[in-house]
Amino acid sequence: MTRKKLPIGIQTFSEIRTENYYYADKTAFCLKLTQEKYFFLSRPRRFGKSLLIDTLGELFAGNEPLFRGLFIHDKWDWSIKYPVIRLSFGGGVIHDRAHLDRRIFTILDNNQVNLAVNCQHTDDIGDFFESLIKKTVEQTGRRVVILVDEYDKPILDNLAKPEIAKEIRDGLRNLYSVIKDSDAHVKFAMLTGVSKFSKVSLFSGLNNLRDITLATEFSSICGYTDDDIDTLFAPELEGLDREKIRYWYNGYNWTGQSVYNPFDVLLLFQSREFKNHWFETGSPTFLIDLLCKRQTFTPNLDHMLAAEALLFQTGYLTIDSVRHLASMTQFKLRYPNHEVRSSLNEAMLYALT
Repeated sequence: MTRKKLPIGIQTFSEIRTENYYYADKTAFCLKLTQEKYFFLSRPRRFGKSLLIDTLGELFAGNEPLFRGLFIHDKWDWSIKYPVIRLSFGGGVIHDRAHLDRRIFTILDNNQVNLAVNCQHTDDIGDFFESLIKKTVEQTGRRVVILVDEYDKPILDNLAKPEIAKEIRDGLRNLYSVIKDSDAHVKFAMLTGVSKFSKVSLFSGLNNLRDITLATEFSSICGYTDDDIDTLFAPELEGLDREKIRYWYNGYNWTGQSVYNPFDVLLLFQSREFKNHWFETGSPTFLIDLLCKRQTFTPNLDHMLAAEALLFQTGYLTIDSVRHLASMTQFKLRYPNHEVRSSLNEAMLYALT
């Protein structure tokens, strides 16, 4: 069996497809997404959200060679190319509202350059974004595709400073509300992030997003499935205990097919060691502080109902079962796997000593 390169930290679809990296084909999900217009997806960090967004961008841009041999290739009209506006807040830390505004202007200006359009210069972010959308449609004759990655990161970076977080939320709301107001000019839009914030508090009028976070048919849209491990990554399995891989890294579930943490799997194949790869590369201190402040006894987390949504959204708990009570749905949560159970317990014990 021929081994390929491990796409550790690679979020660019074109690089993966042209430079002999492993790629778990998610284009069947992409095709399903394109049947509708507005989507929102929440997944934990390092779960492949950015790669999914980039794949959609290349698809709508009509970069056909990248999709040869994939599920979607013979099902897509490659003669139509849509202009793609990309907004990402994944890089760096936003410190305050002024910093956020500067970052947004830079992002919008970069899109202006990439799309070769000239927008009216304005100090208002909403006006600039709206002008970018309309000018692009006028120049290309096609409605725009808007892809937003890590939409919530500026807020999450400031959760320990509520007043600043609120100001940043208001700034993001000013940006995202333009998408709804520009509906006639939008072909497709998708936002991804770690957390699920209220549409009222953040998205304002953008109440037409379909939240597919807990949609059964999209449960494995990010992450690796058992089949991916056994087929795509078969060349990497020699010398590794297959059941141990499942015990350590599988178990993430969003009411459908369970998946493995992709970052863990790739680092396992690289190092050939079973370690807490994902947890050790950025577990948020604010989360540990929150658990300590509430004196949460972590071994009991397996038996909690979904009151601690943050633990679920950040990937430290996953769905065990669903219970429907009249107009309310309850989710019983559990640890997804051995890595998270052991890592979170160790972190709590260390923080409390």
